[in-house]
Amino acid sequence: MRGKRAKSNIPDKDVRYQSELAMAFINKIMLHGKKSLAERLFYSAIEGAAKQLKMEPMDLLNEVVVKVSPSLEVRSRRVGGANYQIPVPVSPRRQITLVIRWIVDAARSKVGAPFDVLLKREFIDAYNEHGDAFAKKISVEKMAEANKAFAHFRW
Repeated sequence: MRGKRAKSNIPDKDVRYQSELAMAFINKIMLHGKKSLAERLFYSAIEGAAKQLKMEPMDLLNEVVVKVSPSLEVRSRRVGGANYQIPVPVSPRRQITLVIRWIVDAARSKVGAPFDVLLKREFIDAYNEHGDAFAKKISVEKMAEANKAFAHFRW
């Protein structure tokens, strides 16, 4: 191993649901230190989506994380002067990080409505297994599947 592994930074729990996952979403949504705005946007989106799907907000959030989590991803590895994309299993912590990033980035990339509405749509789409975040999961897993011939280079 090259260096020391970074210390795990476990976020606090959010005020409304006492969930570390919800707080991780809020922290990813937050821009320029405006946490109260990020909280308002997140709660509006998750509660709106849960109401529309007739579910509890935290059940919806957990379900979305499970549905969008990739099981494999590719990592670059240099072997004999050539770079290979090697499929590796994704750790549970990285799965959550990727899901949060993909959902928030998918909502940010869209225009034409307030952010909380776009985020709500992204939660609903992810729950129904379509939308940009789910498409990203599929593309990452397809890339890993296409490169499984190089799995023997794994370190």
